[in-house]
Amino acid sequence: MAAKLKVLFLCTGNSCRSQMAEGWARHLKGDSIEPYSAGIETHGLNPNAVKVMAEAGVDISRHRSKKLDAFAGVALDYVVTVCGHANETCPRFPGRAKVVHVGFDDPPKLAAKETDSERSLDHYRRVRDEIAAFVKTLPDALIQKPAK
Repeated sequence: MAAKLKVLFLCTGNSCRSQMAEGWARHLKGDSIEPYSAGIETHGLNPNAVKVMAEAGVDISRHRSKKLDAFAGVALDYVVTVCGHANETCPRFPGRAKVVHVGFDDPPKLAAKETDSERSLDHYRRVRDEIAAFVKTLPDALIQKPAK
């Protein structure tokens, strides 16, 4: 049996997109990927991200917001930046970790403009589904994507 790829999903605050990506990777690719998520900062777990992931059958309610340095001792294969800020500020990683950027819209930012709670959640649902579609392409999409 081949070793699982160690993939870290990185976002600014590790509250939404990176958490969704970790949840989907565990749910859909747990046999081939050992996923992690972290942030440049920690903003806490976004309750709307938890809610829309639960709607899709993925429980991330026990995840916690973590900073990148929590994974200093992990020999990562890939670091996937899922937001522009994390991509721009992503540090260099020692060893073999390949950094790949796959950006997704920021649901909290989009939802902040909505006055209706369902329309607000629709932004989270759309990004959740886009992240799921990306995770379904793993690990092939990472292997074929050029490094940062």
